Amino acid sequence: MSIKKIFLLFVLPLLLFSCNKATVKKTINPKDVDFVAEYDADFNNILYPSMLLAMSSYGGNVEKPLFSVSVTAPKNNTVLRIVADSSILNYVSITQETMPKKGMRYTYEPVIKWKYENLYRLRQQGYVDITFTCFLNDEEVDVKNIRLNYRPINECLLSLMGKNGNYRDYRWLFAAYVNEDHPMIDGMLREILSQGMVTKFDGPGNEKKVENQMRAIWYYALNRGLAYSSISCTSNGSKSSNSQYIRFFGDVYKNRQANCIDACVFFSSIMRKIGLYPIIFVEPCHAFLGYYTDKTKKKIALLETTITGWVNLPEFDEHFSTENNQLDEDYYNKISKYLTEKQKDDYQEGKMTLEQIKIAVSNNLFDKAATYQAENYKNNKELYSDTTQPTYQMLVIEELRKQISPIPAVDSF
Repeated sequence: MSIKKIFLLFVLPLLLFSCNKATVKKTINPKDVDFVAEYDADFNNILYPSMLLAMSSYGGNVEKPLFSVSVTAPKNNTVLRIVADSSILNYVSITQETMPKKGMRYTYEPVIKWKYENLYRLRQQGYVDITFTCFLNDEEVDVKNIRLNYRPINECLLSLMGKNGNYRDYRWLFAAYVNEDHPMIDGMLREILSQGMVTKFDGPGNEKKVENQMRAIWYYALNRGLAYSSISCTSNGSKSSNSQYIRFFGDVYKNRQANCIDACVFFSSIMRKIGLYPIIFVEPCHAFLGYYTDKTKKKIALLETTITGWVNLPEFDEHFSTENNQLDEDYYNKISKYLTEKQKDDYQEGKMTLEQIKIAVSNNLFDKAATYQAENYKNNKELYSDTTQPTYQMLVIEELRKQISPIPAVDSF
C-alpha cells in the first residue's frame, strides 16, 4: 500500500477529528446557570421501592415528586434538556423544557423511568447513584450525582418528619401489600371450598353469607397453622422516618407466620379476590381487620387476625387417637378452653370427630376475634374517620385501589 493511501485511510481522518474537536467551544459558564439537582430532603436520601411500585399504575410518582432540578436561563428561550443516566434501578430518562426569560430561575420535576422489574426483586438494602446531566441549547453544561440508599421491597414507609417539622403519614401504603392478583389464591379458593363450610363464594350478598365466607377463610388459615410472629424491625437507621417490614402474601402462606399487619394483608388479599370489601384499621403499634357485611357498606364487622396464632390445628392430628376418638388428655386440657360446655360434653361422649373438633375450635375463636376489638373500635370510631389526624386510620382497600396498585408477586413455591 502506498504512503498516499495510508495517509488517506488513517492519518487524514485523525487530523480531521482533531480539528473538529478543537472547534468545539463552551459558550455557557456553569456558574452562571447554577444547575442544581435534588432529592426530596424529607426522605433523607432513602428510596423506598415499595412506594414506587405502589404508585406505578398512576404515573409512577408519589403524591409529591421525589426529584427536582433548578437552572437559571442564560438566554431567552433557552432549551433545557436534563438526562438522568441509567442505573440498576432506572432507564435513561430525559426531561426537556424551554426557559423563556433570560436570568429567570426555573425549577422542574424530572420523571424517572424506573426499572420496575428490578425494583420488586430487591430483598436487601443497597445503594444507587442517579446522575443528572444538564444540556442548554444542546451544550453540556454541568453534571450532578445523587446517591440513594434503596430499601428492600418488604420495607414499607410508615411516616416522615419533614425538614420543616411537618408530619407526613404513609401507612396507606399497606394497601400495596394486599395482592388479590396473587396466582396462589385460585388454588387456595378450591381448598377452602373443599373444606365444606361453604359451597360457593357469593361475594357481598348479605350479612350471614359474608360471615360464612369469612369463617371458611378463617378455618383455612387455622388449618394452615398460621402462627403469630413479629418481624417488623428493619435496618433503616433514619431518624426522620419510620418503616416496617411486611411479609408478602406468598411469604405468609409459605412460612405460616404473620404479625398483625401481615395477617390483615393475607386475609384482605383473599377477600378482595372473592369480591368482599376488606378494611384495615391502623392504630399506634397495631392493626386489625374489618370488612363491610353487605353491598350497602353501612355495617362493619371486625376481626382480630392475630388470634389465629392461639391454636395450631395441624397439631390436633398429632395428638388425636383414632382408637378412642379423642385427643391426648394433656393436649385436650390445653385446647378445651376453646370449646363450649355443650361441645365438651359431646366430646367426652365421643360424639365429635377430629374434623368437628377443629371446626368447633375455629368457629369459637372466630367469635372471639369478631368481638375482640369491639370496645376499642367503639371508643375510637370518630378518630378512624377523622382524616385530619394520622394516628388512627381506616384503610378501605377498594377506595385505595384507585391510587395504589398491588406489588407484583415474585415469590415461588
